[in-house]
Amino acid sequence: MNTGEIKTGTTTIGLVCKDGLVLTADKRATSGYLISYKKFDKIMSITENIAVTVAGTVSDVQLLTKYLMAELKLKNIRTGRETTVKEAANLLANFVYNNIRKFSIIPGISHFIIGGKDSSGFHLYDLSPDGSIVEVDDYISSGSGSVMAFGVLETLYKKGLSVEEGVKLAAKGINAAVQRDIASGNGIDIITITREGIKKVFSKEIELKIEL
Repeated sequence: MNTGEIKTGTTTIGLVCKDGLVLTADKRATSGYLISYKKFDKIMSITENIAVTVAGTVSDVQLLTKYLMAELKLKNIRTGRETTVKEAANLLANFVYNNIRKFSIIPGISHFIIGGKDSSGFHLYDLSPDGSIVEVDDYISSGSGSVMAFGVLETLYKKGLSVEEGVKLAAKGINAAVQRDIASGNGIDIITITREGIKKVFSKEIELKIEL
């Protein structure tokens, strides 16, 4: 994740499991070659049952997620029913589409993976920086470290894996990215979305230690 440069850096992963979803991300935010933050939370809960991973320009992803949370609360009040994951994803995709097409000195680049559960089951969507939206039925990764993460996912992911197995696989994917991508690192956050809702199952900060 980047605080101002055009090129963004981070690694996030979303996995579809037989009994839920797994979302994970590293904790590093950068400004070019400078590590700006070492404890940045890149997974945000939007509702009790919907969460997103964020990648891109920090100010943009923070503002768009705040818009999304506010609009969904208003929608729930007006309709008196729980928002579906697809409705939340479509609304966020609309925000992303409009945001990237506004003229700005700092490009409004944002990439989201949104996952959650509703009355129809578990759903995972990939929201690209251009505002396009695709429902994912296996796995997805975003950010500069996604190349390394995809290598792990392509090799080890299998249909029907459990959430417990998904947590281990997601951790391996992030670990592969932080070993080679300079814009990813400093720790890992993992959450699960099951019938019980959203739960943070793992969070670890890793300090950089350099010996001379």
